[in-house]
Amino acid sequence: MKLTDLETFVVGTPPPHWGGQFWVFVKLTTDSGVSGIGEAYAAPFHPDVTVKMIEDVFERRLLGMDPFHIERIWRRVYSSGYTQRPDSAMMAVLSALEMACWDINGKETNKPVYELLGGKVREKLRTYTYLYPKEGDATDVYSDPDLAAERAAENVALGFTGVKFDPAGPYSAFDPRQPSLGRMDLSEKLVARVREAVGDKADLLFGTHGQLTTSGAIRLAGRLEKYDPLWFEEPTPPENTNEMAKLSRQTTIPIATGERLCTKYEFHRVLESGAASILQMALGRVGGLLEGKKIASMAEVYYAQIAPHMYCGPVSAMADIQLSTCTPNFLIQESINTMGDFHAEILKEPIQWEEGYIIPPTKPGLGIELDEEIIARHPFTGDKLHLEMVDDPVVFE
Repeated sequence: MKLTDLETFVVGTPPPHWGGQFWVFVKLTTDSGVSGIGEAYAAPFHPDVTVKMIEDVFERRLLGMDPFHIERIWRRVYSSGYTQRPDSAMMAVLSALEMACWDINGKETNKPVYELLGGKVREKLRTYTYLYPKEGDATDVYSDPDLAAERAAENVALGFTGVKFDPAGPYSAFDPRQPSLGRMDLSEKLVARVREAVGDKADLLFGTHGQLTTSGAIRLAGRLEKYDPLWFEEPTPPENTNEMAKLSRQTTIPIATGERLCTKYEFHRVLESGAASILQMALGRVGGLLEGKKIASMAEVYYAQIAPHMYCGPVSAMADIQLSTCTPNFLIQESINTMGDFHAEILKEPIQWEEGYIIPPTKPGLGIELDEEIIARHPFTGDKLHLEMVDDPVVFE
């Protein structure tokens, strides 16, 4: 069996754009007529550029290859052009193509991908969601503790046992920064009100996006410890794990990180330095499913757990779910609300979410199919990136 054809799709997400401004999907087809799908996550370019990169890598490294030869394909792409180092753009491309190969391999063997990566460990996956804004909100859910508490209680009533929020302020190209007293006060009030609203029915996941200096993160963690959050997410930027480790040694709150990291090599630095005990790999960026499995296995040695990042489209989301299903040290799976809305509309059958849990699919491969008629109705026509940072330093409130 050989890979013979590539097709790409750039999908513009409708407002409110949960999961990003657009999604980049690939479809690979073999000479036996079997197709598989994958998704590239958050390459730092316009999606048209990402598509050109996908096409180039496919023609150079995958055309004519057996999709079962994942390790060979991975090493060739990773080393392409004498690079052989973690690169977020190349890893997004490789992740999408690797994901599609696994989808093909599962269909060829009539098995879900998780059965090919060690077998099912859990019948259902515990989930959490961000406290997303809703149309008609009079205030910002991340700056209004009462609204955040109300939204958290609503999600717990649906069945969620974890809720995440980020009141630390906008993330900037000039981070890390020292948090203002106002932002620390707001963060503490928001955590206190959400804890009061949900009691012991849900874990609190305090999100940031690498906004804080090490000393600033230590100051803020000291205020939040008494509310017993499950984690403090990416408190400092991802580039220097030794600094994040300083925080980890000075707080009782578990540190989570990983959505901006690529490959086992970057995650090894996190584990070796003691920077975090909860790893949040994004399978559309990290290097694909097998790389995610290797990272999860490496984490077992350190008694660390995985909580795959999911701010993406449904294909990368389903790759996360496949990995979570076959991983012993799985903690919790991110969900975008209950995986409905456009995430469900673009699939022929939606991802199954029930009372706080995702139910792993039993169909072969990734277990989902894209609705290409829906895709055709939603071309991306904008010029924004998947996510945008503030271009100027943040002014203290």
